[in-house]
Amino acid sequence: MNATLQQPTVRGWCPGALRPMESGDGLIVRIRPRAGAFRCAELMAVAELAMRYGNGHIDLTRRANLQLRGVTAASLPALWNGLRAHGLLDANAEAESVRNVMVGPLAGIDPAEIIDPRPIAERLEQGLADHAALWRLPGKFGFAVDGGGRCGLDGERADIRLRADGIDGAAPIAVGLDRADGIDWLGHTSAIEAADVALYIARAFVAASIAPRARMRDLPNQIYGTLRARIASQLSPLTGPHPSRNPSRRELGVLNEDGKLFAVGLAAPFGRLEAASLRGLAEAAHRLGAVSLRPSPWRTLYAPVNGSADASALLAAGAALGFIADARDPLLRIEACPGAPGCRSATFDAHAIARRIAPLLPDVGCRTCHISGCAKGCASSRVSELVLVGIEGGIGIARNSTPREAPRVLLSPDRLEELRTLYATL
Repeated sequence: MNATLQQPTVRGWCPGALRPMESGDGLIVRIRPRAGAFRCAELMAVAELAMRYGNGHIDLTRRANLQLRGVTAASLPALWNGLRAHGLLDANAEAESVRNVMVGPLAGIDPAEIIDPRPIAERLEQGLADHAALWRLPGKFGFAVDGGGRCGLDGERADIRLRADGIDGAAPIAVGLDRADGIDWLGHTSAIEAADVALYIARAFVAASIAPRARMRDLPNQIYGTLRARIASQLSPLTGPHPSRNPSRRELGVLNEDGKLFAVGLAAPFGRLEAASLRGLAEAAHRLGAVSLRPSPWRTLYAPVNGSADASALLAAGAALGFIADARDPLLRIEACPGAPGCRSATFDAHAIARRIAPLLPDVGCRTCHISGCAKGCASSRVSELVLVGIEGGIGIARNSTPREAPRVLLSPDRLEELRTLYATL
């Protein structure tokens, strides 16, 4: 392979496999699934490559991708060769950077979904790769393809959204665009035409875009209004004011619908997977008859299963490997970046701090916590009930805030247990 390491030209870009990003522990190499799933054999290979050419740490991201950490410039070519051998590299960095297609993690296996969205996602991904004009899309420009079943994607940001919205026994696809105040649903199209509609919208956005990094929600109202009218004229009108919401939700353990068991969900604490654990889970899933594991934006992996015995065996294997299947586990209340030393901007080890304070959260009634090694707040953009952020002089503490906002209290790491009494006064 003749690829060379490409460096970013602007801040805020997203890493890829062919365009990795430098971090405190080496290069971050992001691997995107195809149509929302990795085959078990692919994940076994990724785990081996992560141990051989990285430091063995793998992140499960909020965009349902995998990130290998600790890769060096010297080991990168061999890693590329290994990924390419398993079909995990795109043709070039430009095509890879726009293949940001999020698919519902239960696609094709959820008895409650209206339509299997994977064929739509596959056509969309192929179209993004084939049309060089679309490679001008911003690196964070994203698509969501949702079959309308459980574990919906409406709570996850996407510039262009396709969602099954069954009406009168049919399965039309609702088309929505991201705006600052939420999803703007424009109309319906057919499943056959849905990918082409999304590609048409993407081309229209490229033509109308006001800046290289602008997103759909950044378009001024006048420009957006013109684009919206042009797109809506190509769609069937909505039968109501808006499609019903299909909110995001993480489900763990055994998933069943009307008594039919169909999947197992296992969460990775803070989205961190160790290569040996990922390999062990992929091996167990494969041994139990699963073809794939599906990453989700909730840092949870889902595996299809054939019956209760397989589900119990996979849950036991996951628990032994450090995965979480109990929705009551307080670690699930925390969003945490890797922190130091993995990030040069971080002032503390966010995962270590998270494990220290997790037992306190149920006691004080805190449901959501964000621990960030610096004010960038990479792990989550949402407001959290409790925020711990690394700042000069210690750890800033705030309530109902984000790491970018000024903290209320400053504590040293050895005083974190005081949160038990401080929480109600913040």
